[in-house]
Amino acid sequence: MKTFILIASILFSHSMISAMETKIMVRAKARDAKFIGTSLGGAHIIIRNKLNQRILAEGNTTGSTGNTDLIMKTPRIRGNSIADEQTGGFMAAVDIDEPTFVNIEVISPLNSKQAQAVVSTELWLIPGKHILGEGIILEIPGYSIDILKPRTHQYISLRSIKDAPFLFQANIVMMCGCVIDKGGVWNSDEIEVRGILKKDGKFIKNVELSLVSANLFEGSHLISSPGNYELVLYAYHEKTGNTGVDKVNYVVYE
Repeated sequence: MKTFILIASILFSHSMISAMETKIMVRAKARDAKFIGTSLGGAHIIIRNKLNQRILAEGNTTGSTGNTDLIMKTPRIRGNSIADEQTGGFMAAVDIDEPTFVNIEVISPLNSKQAQAVVSTELWLIPGKHILGEGIILEIPGYSIDILKPRTHQYISLRSIKDAPFLFQANIVMMCGCVIDKGGVWNSDEIEVRGILKKDGKFIKNVELSLVSANLFEGSHLISSPGNYELVLYAYHEKTGNTGVDKVNYVVYE
């Protein structure tokens, strides 16, 4: 029995000694935009052993969205990094004792549920062979959209809006939180923003929204009858294929 315990202890000690810390930098980058860092609440990173689904590391990206000129305006040359020490990322450290095939999953943006996307990749990790610098970058497509007016399930008196345009308003940003503005790096003139308006489940019309200030889009429609209304608002950029959607339901009563 003592011999068995001694052998088990030696084997356990050997496995602990042979396990090596392996570091992996993981970043989330918005499509056609910058990195997702602290300012937007970060992206959530999960690294799993593909064989048994055991979580090896988990955490949120922190840091800045990165250098706009470097990321968006400088031609990419092989070997040149678009990230620096301040750029948002998650530094994972896993202990492995043999080459391990892992799944890296990114959930982003963490604090914008209606815009949240899950993106993943798979790769081999080698004990003690770190993946640093720019690291592993996963691209997050889309726009983060928040309808501001009307509010969710808002009750609105028909008398209060009759014979006056009813205002629709939405805040739209890139998935990194980057600003959409007229003539800016992310040019509002290139983005189609439209609301699909329904009443009691039936289509009424498409409502065009246009930029009134940075990230803020507005449109209007004359509402003349009570009912249960739904607005499905989307943004679409043809060049990149970026899309985003938010929905709101509201009630107009007599």
